[in-house]
Order: sequence, then C-alpha cells, then structure tokens
Amino acid sequence: MGWGDLGAFGEPSKETPNLDQMAAEGMLFLDFYTASPLCSPSRAALLTGRLPVRNGFYTTNGHARNAYTPQDIVGGIPDSELLLPELLKKAGYTNKIIGKWHLGQRAQFHPLRHGFDEWFGSPNCHFGPYDNRERPNIPIYRDWEMVGRYYEDFKIDLKTGEANLTQLYLQEALDFISKQQASQQPFFLYWAIDATHAPVYASKQFLGTSQRGLYGDAVREIDDSIGKILKHLQQLGISENTFVFFTSDNGAALISAPKQGGSNGPFLCGKQTTFEGGMREPAIAWWPGHIPAGGLCHQLGNVMDLFSTSLSLAGLQPPSDRQIDGIDLLPVILQGKLIDRPIFYYRGNELMAVRAGLYKAHYWTWSNSWEEHSKGIDFCPGQSVAGVTTHTQEEHTYLPLLFHLGRDPGEKYPLSFASEEYQQAVEHISGLVQQHKATLVPGQPQLNVCDQAVMNWSPPGCEKLGKCLKAPESDPKKCSWPH
Repeated sequence: MGWGDLGAFGEPSKETPNLDQMAAEGMLFLDFYTASPLCSPSRAALLTGRLPVRNGFYTTNGHARNAYTPQDIVGGIPDSELLLPELLKKAGYTNKIIGKWHLGQRAQFHPLRHGFDEWFGSPNCHFGPYDNRERPNIPIYRDWEMVGRYYEDFKIDLKTGEANLTQLYLQEALDFISKQQASQQPFFLYWAIDATHAPVYASKQFLGTSQRGLYGDAVREIDDSIGKILKHLQQLGISENTFVFFTSDNGAALISAPKQGGSNGPFLCGKQTTFEGGMREPAIAWWPGHIPAGGLCHQLGNVMDLFSTSLSLAGLQPPSDRQIDGIDLLPVILQGKLIDRPIFYYRGNELMAVRAGLYKAHYWTWSNSWEEHSKGIDFCPGQSVAGVTTHTQEEHTYLPLLFHLGRDPGEKYPLSFASEEYQQAVEHISGLVQQHKATLVPGQPQLNVCDQAVMNWSPPGCEKLGKCLKAPESDPKKCSWPH
C-alpha cells in the first residue's frame, strides 16, 4: 500500500473513512519508512528490530538485488534472531499472526517456532493457481497444520477479483481479541492482510464500490475491517489499554498499476526501488487516552521502531547482545519529542541512500535493468528523472546525489555539487554512513538458494485433508534475482 492511498494523506476519493478517523483520533506519521522496498525483508525487520542486512533477509547472488521468500526458497528467519513475540512472551503476552508470514515456509521457520502462539494465514502471497505438478498451490495454516490451499479450498476468482479472505482474517482478529479480553490476557496481534498485493482481491460486498477500481475495492475492505477492529476494542472497554499501529511493508507496486496498483502520492517510483515511493509508508498510531488526537508527526520513523516501542510498552528492554536498529517511539508519541536519527535505504546487500533531517543522499541509483524494462517491467511508470531513475546501477559514492525532501519530495531536482548547502549536508551524512558501516556485521544471507523440493508439497496436516503431493528430487540452485 502506498503513502497516497489514504484520505488522511490526501487521496482525493476519500474512501478510507475508518483509517482517516483513526488518524483524527491518533497521530499521523508523515515521515515513516519501511526497512526494505519489498515484502519479506521489511517483515523480518519489523519483527527483529534489525535491518535485513543484519538479520539475513538479503541476497549476495547479485549486487543490490531485491530478494524475498518465494515457494522454492531454502532460507528463512534464522533461529539466532529474536523475534518480537518471543520477547513479549517473557511479559506474559499471547501472540497471534493473521495473514501473510513470508519469513520462510520450511518447518523450522514456522511462526509458532518463533514466538507466536496462534496462526491463521499463509507462508506466502496468494500467487497461483498452480498445477500441483510443477508447483503446488500455497497452503493456508491454522496453527501447526494446513487447512487447505489457495484457489482449491480458499477461492480467489482471478476474473472478478472476488475472495472472502479479508473477511476471514477480520473474524479471526475479532475472535482472538474477544478471547484474550475474556481471560484478561495481554496480547500481541500481528494482522498482516495482503488483499492489495496483486492479484488484488475483495469480497463480494466491496467489489465495484470504489472509484479506484479493484485496488480501491480492496483498500475499502481493509479500511472497513480496521474500523471494525478499533470499534471492537472500544466496545470491549480495552481501547485505552491497547496500542494500535497501522503501516505497510513497502510502497504501492506501480508495476501492477493502474488497474492493480496504488498511489505513492507525490513520491518518486514505487515498490522495489529505494526512492521515496518505494519506502515511505502511510503510518498511524492510535491509543485513546494516551496519544493526543489529531497529531501530525515529522519524526523519521521506521517499521523496526515498532519492535523497540512494543517492548517498551510491555516493560521490556531490547536485547543487548546484538545491534538493534529500531528506536523507542514512545517519547515521540506521548511527549512530542523528536529524536535525531538517520534512515538507511538498503536494496539487498547495498546501502543505496541515507536520509538525515530533510536531506537524502543517494550513493547508488537504479530502478531496474534495461533488459527487464524492455519486457514492460517498469517500477517508475510515467516518472523518468534523468540521471536518477537509471536503468543501469549508477554509483555516486564520491559525489552523492542530494535532495532536499522538504522542497522536493519527488526527488526531481538534485542539489548543485558546488553549493555550500550540498557540501555541508553531504559531510554530515557521510559521517553517519562511516559510523553505520563501522558497526555493520552482515548476517548470513538467507535468500541465496532455491530448491523445488522445499516447496509446499506436503505441509503438516496434508494427510488429514488428502492433499499431500509428491516432492521432486532435491536440486539446490542459486536463486535468480533480476531486480
């Protein structure tokens, strides 16, 4: 989902009344980022509080390549990483994930092995349908066992876009919250829906209701669901004791625009890129009775901060035996303080850009290769900035491209290398980069090896359903990451 997809951020059709109300009752973060321009690494960062290059969610198969966890990936979240739910257990929390996990689908990467007590959802996106010979359809799990597969048991109509998955995920959330409230149990709910990921889907009552087509229908259904979740917390009388945060894993995927892609507002490009459109996200904090209503926040925030902030709310300290990149946002949210911190924009194994204050320095630029672009794959449709949205990897290490995001949020006008403003800002950011690289110990890359044999052929529970499939012989290969 993109920065420009919510009415509260200026989307003209105003089709997100519940999220807009959430913002009116809480705090809107205008400068909030994800840790990667695509799904799996940013989710790993959210749950570990660490950059993907530290927690292993990157590849070294090619320079500055985006990698994620498709069905045939061998890697996943390492046992050595400490996830937020594992730590919250120490304070007596019950933890549930609903929706997309995306941190590996082999048995050792199962979310219930990494601190979650319950799961209803899938290890991957709802790609398919597949033929179950070359590639199996992706399973949906309830806790330890699969309960069916996408397209077979959980229908998605690719012609109409109809699927009731968001409604299933909503009911799971409401039931979980009710159960925890009834037993007076503190809880952490990670509601990771994916209706706005192509192929986009919405349930029947939302189809055709948006001015924005099917993507807008999906956004409207997500918005309606969040409204119901917040209302449920209020009706149960626990809203003043529940911190809720809404954000996205990456910017809108313009590759599937305009029919199945969202809006990144005034920002350049989208998902897969380290321009603002790929990594600056809509973000709202809501906590009635604690967060003053109608707040607008310019703190540079990151999904990794939700790790440190959640631990702080639970009265816990972050682990001291590893580098944590997230910061505790409670002083920002509750006391209006601003914390001086940089934002690091990584693409795979490369630090592409750094933001400090209102300045952003690009050390590398590229959108995607000419070869991919010639096939119609375009991460910046209708947005070409000479020397910036490059189709070859361009290094600017010695003379970074510098933008002032206050005056130029669309990254269209690089500052003159000769100006005093450029020299002062680049000197400051270069110091931050040196400091960062001095502490950087990259994790073992998890996204290098693919093998058809590890796909979802026979997930736990398949016997009961008669849905086990025969796996091919193991044949590990280097994964190919074109972007």
